[in-house]
Amino acid sequence: MDALFWIYLVNLVFLLNHEVESAYWKEWKLFGIPGGITVFLLLHFPVFFVFLLGLILLHQQQFWGLVISGLLAASGIFAFSAHVFFIARGGREFRLPVSIFILCATLVLSTVQLILTAREFLTG
Repeated sequence: MDALFWIYLVNLVFLLNHEVESAYWKEWKLFGIPGGITVFLLLHFPVFFVFLLGLILLHQQQFWGLVISGLLAASGIFAFSAHVFFIARGGREFRLPVSIFILCATLVLSTVQLILTAREFLTG
């Protein structure tokens, strides 16, 4: 469980940095989210709360910590996949070297996190 806790924490830091960058690139436009920055920011309150709560629950070895860990890992894989799709379609966003590093690191971390979460879930 210790390895999963630390992978979760590092992955969350990368995903939070990606979300900071998402505001810079006006990601709400990419996904067609109405309401601009206001709605984009409001949507992040519950998301950040749940993912931070998941870290606490994981540390407490609670079942819901594993569930949220799986969601976080899936979110990271989705973020990587969605942005590769946008880049392949000619999008100019998220092409900086640091952007690509964050997305690639998120994919690796999320994959490892998903494997560790599944292993912990199955072996309990």
